[in-house]
Amino acid sequence: MGGGVVRAWRAVLAGVTAGAVLVGCSGGPDDDPPAPAAPTNGATTAPATPATSPSATPAPPVDLRLAFAGDVHFTGRTLRLLDEPETAFSRIAPTLRDADLTLLNLETAVTSRGTPQPKRFHFRAPKSAYAALRAAGVDAASIANNHVLDYGPVGLRDTVDAAAEARFPVFGAGRNADAAYAPWLTTVRGVRIAVLGMSQVHELSAQWTPTATRPGVAMAFDAARATAAVRAARSQADLVIVFMHWGIEGSSCPSGEMKSFAGRMSKAGADIVLGTHAHTLLADGWLGRTYVHYGLGNFLWYGDSKSTDSGVLRLTVRGRTVIRNEFLPARVSGTGQPVLVSGATRDRIEERIVAARRCTGLAAKRS
Repeated sequence: MGGGVVRAWRAVLAGVTAGAVLVGCSGGPDDDPPAPAAPTNGATTAPATPATSPSATPAPPVDLRLAFAGDVHFTGRTLRLLDEPETAFSRIAPTLRDADLTLLNLETAVTSRGTPQPKRFHFRAPKSAYAALRAAGVDAASIANNHVLDYGPVGLRDTVDAAAEARFPVFGAGRNADAAYAPWLTTVRGVRIAVLGMSQVHELSAQWTPTATRPGVAMAFDAARATAAVRAARSQADLVIVFMHWGIEGSSCPSGEMKSFAGRMSKAGADIVLGTHAHTLLADGWLGRTYVHYGLGNFLWYGDSKSTDSGVLRLTVRGRTVIRNEFLPARVSGTGQPVLVSGATRDRIEERIVAARRCTGLAAKRS
């Protein structure tokens, strides 16, 4: 998208009060699910059911490199980054590209229409947001958050339609409950991966919960539906990832509600459970064989929002097991772009994460 279109977007956004916490909804009843994305980091979509010859020799396990980042939107100072979508993520992009699969949370409606919902903060972005994500090496994005419905069902419908038009995969919201809880299925280097997105944010959750006829965000509050979704994904994939939107804003410790749900997801068959929303970094560990990271913080962000500490989580996975976890500290710069850090700043962030591990209740090693 050219600079003129983005400037027009700024005019659309002028006068809109930055807004509150909502829970998203994926397209309306007439929406089609987004088409598979063109591969960016070697990922390809694949059928849910494999066709494997009984006599075929099993391939040796591969080590997959996965990258995860936190909340992203394009508003205020970050909107102008879409004047040049190819460089919107700037110096952090090579780190995102250096993985077999990269995921993050898109914390915005992608629309120029709709009605602001009854909440404080409202985020929306033009369609070029998807071009910026792809150029940075992001393969898919969760839209299971409290901002995808900031502009109501119309805005959500536009978000999903724009993703389909861009052939960029989004997950965690849909035209009905079945679509919202459906995983994004992809195959990376022969490994079938299922990724689900869910929200545990309470504000407006009742209005944004999907039904058989109403679009919405996949909600963790429907524990039976959430568990069934993970079990179904387990039967379709070699690796199951649950990308959550949860946490207490500003708190580096997970709530009891988060811990309980992580345990439920682990028992249902999730291999990796991680999330965003708290605007600050939380910590990681293991629930049995399930790797859990409670919060990745802000990533490409319009303001300070509790903390400018950020980073990229890199996991190496063999089969269903995380065999290496590494967090690369970063900070949200004055442009809103995340920048990797070193020296004293890196040490400070790492020390905060070490402290945050004390309240996770997670094990230091898998069992």
